[in-house]
Amino acid sequence: MQLISFKKMSIFLTFLFTFLLFLSISSLILVPKFDDVLSSIFNPEMIYSLKVSLYSSLISTGIVLGFSIPTGYAISRYSFPGKSIVKAILDLPIAFPELVLGLALLLLFGQTFIGDILEFFGIKVVFTKLGIVVAQIFTALPYAIRIVCSTFQDINPRYELVSRSLGYSEFETFKNVTLPMARSGIFASSIIAFARCMGTFGTVLMLAGGTYMYTETLPITLYLNMSYGNLGMAISSGIVLLMISFIAILIFEKYEGGKF
Repeated sequence: MQLISFKKMSIFLTFLFTFLLFLSISSLILVPKFDDVLSSIFNPEMIYSLKVSLYSSLISTGIVLGFSIPTGYAISRYSFPGKSIVKAILDLPIAFPELVLGLALLLLFGQTFIGDILEFFGIKVVFTKLGIVVAQIFTALPYAIRIVCSTFQDINPRYELVSRSLGYSEFETFKNVTLPMARSGIFASSIIAFARCMGTFGTVLMLAGGTYMYTETLPITLYLNMSYGNLGMAISSGIVLLMISFIAILIFEKYEGGKF
């Protein structure tokens, strides 16, 4: 005789893990003293890393959208040679650690002809603020492409066929019909991309370095201060990242697949 139903067991495990996760997140906010957190947040290092994170993430998110929209549309609508390989390569950064991606980018921009060409034109990526943006783009782009591709796949191609039959060109159809219908999904992808850019650590550390008050983003601030033993600063940067991620998730849940 079955002592407990599968349904009850599944719900119990769901609540158990949710409770443990909630406790771990709550401890980040409840354990530290409010005065210590407040003084750390207004620390010049914290303000600097927050500005660098915000500016670089906004730039990276814009570039990510510029690539993810046409790429997601191509994958969702067209058949072309090597499509499965392209999809697999684009998904790779999701599967392996950020440190591996950062190492790959470090070698690409530092030890190959691409790095030499950029260096010839005076463009330095490795251990610079430009490296922060590049690292964030390569980290967030696969996530944005997945969301945008899924959004376009949910749009019935018949709308585009009707538009073409009425005389619109392929680009006019995309701009005037498909893109407006996909705006909620694109907005959601931009939110997730921004959150991923803000939270990028391993890739930024490897490509841009963790230089104090230069290539220091919020995750780098957390890492450096934990290394120094400055727990207050580390916790404060973690709280700021937590709040940004929480707001991003709320917005994503509100607008994913919906209208605004």
